[in-house]
Amino acid sequence: MVAAAALPWGGGSPAWIDVPERSKSAFMELKRRKVHRYVIFKIDDRREEIVVEKTGSPGESYDDFTASLPADDCRYAVYDLDFVSDDNCRKSKIFFISWSPSDSRIRAKTIYAVSRNQFRHELDGVHFEIQATDPDDMDLEVLRVRANRT
Repeated sequence: MVAAAALPWGGGSPAWIDVPERSKSAFMELKRRKVHRYVIFKIDDRREEIVVEKTGSPGESYDDFTASLPADDCRYAVYDLDFVSDDNCRKSKIFFISWSPSDSRIRAKTIYAVSRNQFRHELDGVHFEIQATDPDDMDLEVLRVRANRT
């Protein structure tokens, strides 16, 4: 378990949030076994850790994924995008999405922003990272364009 240090501006929230094995396992199931299409994570303030809020089955669509994100609260998510590249090859790329909508509380935005890099680096195998404050920032076409650049 990672030691939790208080944020410099007070509030008692940790600057270093624990990432339990079950959260890392959900990501590995998406990455290696393709058990999930997506995993949505949230910060549990009481336990000071990042927990799995929801997983999506391989058959779920991108619309199912985006509909699962709250309109007024922050989340982290990983999404496994299957696509056909410009050179007509089937590929898969994993996106890490930091969701911080405009209607979120300032405190939530701060905690998610401070913890993002630490959590992102716990997830070995992510190809791209997107920081989204609006659904347009993570439109499916945005993901496809990014994925096709490789």
